Amino acid sequence: MIRFFKKHRPEDPDFWKAYEAKFSEKLPEFIDENEFIILDTETTGFDYDKDRILCIGAVKLKSNTIEVANAFEIYLHQEQFNPETVKIHGIVKNDPENTATEAEAIQQFLDYIGNAILVAHHANFDIGMVNHALKRLQLPKLKNKVLDTMTLYRATRINSNLIDRNKHYSLDELAENLNISLKDRHTASGDAMITAIAFLKTISRLYKNERGKLKDLFKIK
Repeated sequence: MIRFFKKHRPEDPDFWKAYEAKFSEKLPEFIDENEFIILDTETTGFDYDKDRILCIGAVKLKSNTIEVANAFEIYLHQEQFNPETVKIHGIVKNDPENTATEAEAIQQFLDYIGNAILVAHHANFDIGMVNHALKRLQLPKLKNKVLDTMTLYRATRINSNLIDRNKHYSLDELAENLNISLKDRHTASGDAMITAIAFLKTISRLYKNERGKLKDLFKIK
């Protein structure tokens, strides 16, 4: 789904002021009181400067519920093309036809996420790609707080000499260990949904029957 907003473009100071103004409020204390945006990007590669975002997929999570009907997905014009990565994400050149410019996609994404907490698997990469897109548009970096499902999941593993606590788990490993279907793997929207389910299951393991506090999630390394 592609959303077009007519109020302001990202380069318009009023647009950025409206985005930044959302961060003046203090976030709620408990995890289940907060809004999370779980996201994934499909890209032409892994180089922040040379490669570009092909698609952004995201879902909202409120009150421990994934708002499937309010999902976000946008495809970008392919100014660059890498046939090797098509094997991963399946997005061929000039497909799909209904695409947005980088500026349009970033505008819509910022409008969608507001001041919500962002969640991704190996989040540094996805957030880094978005921030480099913002840099190309001569805009500041994202102000949202960020959580990484890989780091959170790793904290659920028991302390044992048989388990490497520094292991970097792939999304496939998380899905297998948490019994999550990989039906839509390697699409931005599909990976965002898998990550959202993994996030909920991981939170459940971390806090079990307790009501977790948001600040504690950011202490997990």
